[in-house]
Amino acid sequence: MKKLQEKVQGNKLLKESQLGREKILIKLGVMETGLTNVEVTERLAEFGPNRTVEEKKVSNLRLFIRAFNDPFIYILVMLMVVSYLTDDMEATIIMALMILASGVLGFIQTSRAERASYALKNMVKNKVNVIRDDTMVTLNQDEIVPGDLIEISAGDIIPADARVISATDLLINQSALTGESIPAEKFVEDKRANPEIFERENLLFMGTDVLSGHGRAVVLRTGSSTFFGSLSIAATERRGDTSFDKGVKSISKLLFYFMMVMVPIVFMINGLMKGNWLEAFIYAVAIAVGLTPEMLPMIVSTNLAKGAINMSSKKVIMKELSAIQNIGAMDILCTDKTGTLTEDKLELVKYIDSAGKNSESVLKLAYLNSYFQTGWKNVLDHAVIAKLDDSVTESWAKVGEIPFNFDRRRLSVIVENSVETRMITKGAVEEMLTVCTHKEFDGTISTLNESEKDELQEMCAEMNRSGIRVIAVAYKTGKAGKAFTKNDEEQMIIAGFLGFRDPVKTSTKEAIAHLFKNQINVKVLTGDNEIVTKRICQEVGIPANGFLLGADIEELSDGELTRELRKYHIFAKLSPMQKSRIIGLLKKAGHTVGFLGDGINDAPALRKADVGISVDTAADITKDASSVILLEKSLTVLNDAVMEGRNVFGNILKYMKMTASSNFGNVFSVLVASAFIPFLPMLSLHLLLQNLLYDFSQLTLPWDKMDRSFLKKPHQWEQKGMLRFILCIGPVSSIFDIATFLIMWFVFSANTVAEQALFHSGWFVVGLLTQTLVVHMIRTEKIPFIQSRATAPVMIATLIVMTLGIVIPFTGFGHSIGFVSLPGSYFPWLILILVGYMATMQLVKTLYIRKFREWI
Repeated sequence: MKKLQEKVQGNKLLKESQLGREKILIKLGVMETGLTNVEVTERLAEFGPNRTVEEKKVSNLRLFIRAFNDPFIYILVMLMVVSYLTDDMEATIIMALMILASGVLGFIQTSRAERASYALKNMVKNKVNVIRDDTMVTLNQDEIVPGDLIEISAGDIIPADARVISATDLLINQSALTGESIPAEKFVEDKRANPEIFERENLLFMGTDVLSGHGRAVVLRTGSSTFFGSLSIAATERRGDTSFDKGVKSISKLLFYFMMVMVPIVFMINGLMKGNWLEAFIYAVAIAVGLTPEMLPMIVSTNLAKGAINMSSKKVIMKELSAIQNIGAMDILCTDKTGTLTEDKLELVKYIDSAGKNSESVLKLAYLNSYFQTGWKNVLDHAVIAKLDDSVTESWAKVGEIPFNFDRRRLSVIVENSVETRMITKGAVEEMLTVCTHKEFDGTISTLNESEKDELQEMCAEMNRSGIRVIAVAYKTGKAGKAFTKNDEEQMIIAGFLGFRDPVKTSTKEAIAHLFKNQINVKVLTGDNEIVTKRICQEVGIPANGFLLGADIEELSDGELTRELRKYHIFAKLSPMQKSRIIGLLKKAGHTVGFLGDGINDAPALRKADVGISVDTAADITKDASSVILLEKSLTVLNDAVMEGRNVFGNILKYMKMTASSNFGNVFSVLVASAFIPFLPMLSLHLLLQNLLYDFSQLTLPWDKMDRSFLKKPHQWEQKGMLRFILCIGPVSSIFDIATFLIMWFVFSANTVAEQALFHSGWFVVGLLTQTLVVHMIRTEKIPFIQSRATAPVMIATLIVMTLGIVIPFTGFGHSIGFVSLPGSYFPWLILILVGYMATMQLVKTLYIRKFREWI
C-alpha cells in the first residue's frame, strides 16, 4: 500500500510538472501575489506543519520492561509462581535470581546502545522567503503550506517539493536524493516526456540546495508528503523481524514444544509409580526448569555486548546489538557504488588532443578555464585544478566570463596577455563539437570536417563505455583587447578532451574477494548509470555479465523481479524505494541481507535490510535508519565485522545446542529412572542446583573462539537442524546416566528409599560433570583438548564447576539439602564413566558430521 501511495505521489508530481505555469497556479488556487492569511490558516489546518517525522526515544522504563520480554523468562516466571504456591521456596528464590540477572543484564546492554542510536534531526530547518499578500516575508520552514510562493537563491535549502515558475541560471544540487554529483539546472517549462521524476527540469525537491542563480517556485507538497518526508518515514518506522529475531523465535518454539511434551509425561509416570502427586508435580516443575535455557537472554546479551566492544575497536559501532548476529549470518551484501567501491572523488585521468595523445597544452587550457571561472566550481573543476599549480596563470589575466547554462552546456572564460586575447571554453562533447570548425594537432590548426567530428565522438563514446566521463576543451583567439561575447562561441578550435573517473579504492578488490570467499554474494544497488557501474564492478571483481535498470524494475511483478535478482549483480538508475523493494524480495527469498549506503536516498533500504550499514559521516537520517555505523567507509572494515559477527553467533549457537541437547538427555534419563526406581532419581532442588551450576560454567562462552571452519560461511538459525542435533546428541548422555543408575543400584546398593541420598549424590556428580564436559565436546568439531582448546575463561569456569560438583556432597551445605559423602570406591567408576562418555561423544560427533556435513 505504501509503495502504491509513493508511486501515485510521483505520478501526480510528474503531471503537475507537465502543466503550464499559469495552469499550475490556477490548480493550486494561488495568484501572483501569493496566499492570503486566511488561505494559509486553512491550508495549515488541512496539511499540518511542514515537518518530517523523527524517531522517538524509548524511555528507560520501557527499555527495562522490554528486557524481560522473552519467552524463556515467561516460562521461568510461571514456574516460579507455581513453586511459590507449592511452598517450594528454594526453587522460588533460585528462579527469581535467574530472572532478575537475565533481565537486568539485558537492560544494561540495550540502554547503552539506545543512548547512542537516536541521531535523526530535521535536516531542513531553515528560513524561507515567501510571498504572501503581495509582500515578501521570511518564515520558518515549518510554516510553509502547499500553494506558497517561495523565492530561492544561492545557498538556500529547498523547504518543500515545488514547481519552478521563474528561473535565472538556477543550479540545484540533488546529490542528497539521487547520488549524482553534477548539479541540475532548473527551468520554468520541461517539455520532455521524461518518466524519471528526479530528471524533471521544473521540479524542486525538499532537502536539495541551490548552488547558483535564483528563482521562484510554488509549493506542491509539504512535510511527510514530500519525497524527503517519505524517506524519513521509511527511515524511522520499526525495522521488521530480522534473521536474528526469526531465529530466536523458531528455536524458542521448538524448546517450548519439547517442554509441553516431556513435562506431562514425567509428571504422569512419577505420579503413577510413586503415588505422591504433589511430589510428582513439584518434580515436573523442576524438570521444566531443567529443559528451559533460562540463561539464554543473559548469554545472548553478554555475547552481543562483548561483540559490540570488540567491533568498536575495529572501527565498527553497533547501534542495535542484534545486528551483530545478523551481520554474521549475512549471505548477501547490497552496496551503493559511490564512496564504497570508489573514492567518491572524481579524478582527472586523461587530457588528450584530437588524435587521442596526452597533451599538456589541453590541460593548461582547462586549468585556465576552471581557475578563473567565478561561478560554482563543480567536482570536475576541482579535479582539473588539482593537477597543476597557479603558476600557469602568471602570464594571463581574466577579462571576461560567459557562465555555464544547460542550454549551451558549456562555460567560457576570456583571458589575455600582452600578445592576444583568448576565449577558452569547456563543456559537453556534442555541444562543443557543434561550435567547432577547426582542430589543433601538434601545434598545427586545420579544418574539422563532419567525418572527423564523428570519429571524435566515437573516441569519446568509447571512453564513456570504459566508465570515463568526458568533456571537450576548445578555444578562440583575437587581438589583445578584443571583447568576446556569447555570440562568439562559434568557429572555435577543438583542442582536446578531458577524461574523469571516480577511482576505485585500493582496498576494494581484495575486500570483495574476501566477501565472496566467505560466501557473501555482493550486489551493487546504485542511482548512477549502468556503464560506469559495470566498469567499476569489472575492476573490483563483482560479476558484470549484465544489469537491470530502475525503469525495467518498475515494470516487473515481485515474482518476475525475484527471478531476475538471481541473475544479476548490478542494479542501476534506481530510486530509493526500488532499492528497498529489492532488499525486501531478497529477504523474502530466505536470505539474510545487509545494505551499505550513506545517502539520504539510501534510508529506506537501510531500514528494510536485516542489517543496515552506514558511516559516521553520513546524513543524520541515514545513520538513524542504520543498525551498524562504520567509522571508516571501507569494505575491509566490514569484513572484520562479519568475522566478529560469525564468532558471536557461533558462541550463542553453542549455548543453544549444548543446553538443549544435554537437558533433553537428562530428562530422557529421568523418564527411564522414574519407570524403574521406587523413589525420585533426584530431588527437584538438586535438579535446580545442578542446572544453576551448569549455567555458570557457560557464562564464559562469550569469551570463547570459534573454529576457522565455522567462520568460512554464514550461518542462520535452523529449527530442523536444532531438532536433529537434540535427538542425535542428547541421548548419548542418557547412556551413561543409565550406566550410573546401574552402578549405584548394584555396586553401591543404593536401591532402597533409605539409601536414596547416596543415589542422588552419585547421579548429581555424574550428571553435572558430564553436562560440563559437553561444553568442550560440543564447542568444536575437532577433538577437544587436543586439536582445539577452549579459551582460558571457559577452561577455568568449567574446572571450578566440576570441582564444586565433586565437593558439594562432602560439605555441610550438601548434607543440608539431602546429599551424603561418596565412598572412595565411587571415583574410579566416575573416571571410567567420564572417559567412556567423552570417547562415545567424539564417535557420535564424527558420525554426525560425516552424515550431515555440519556441527555447530
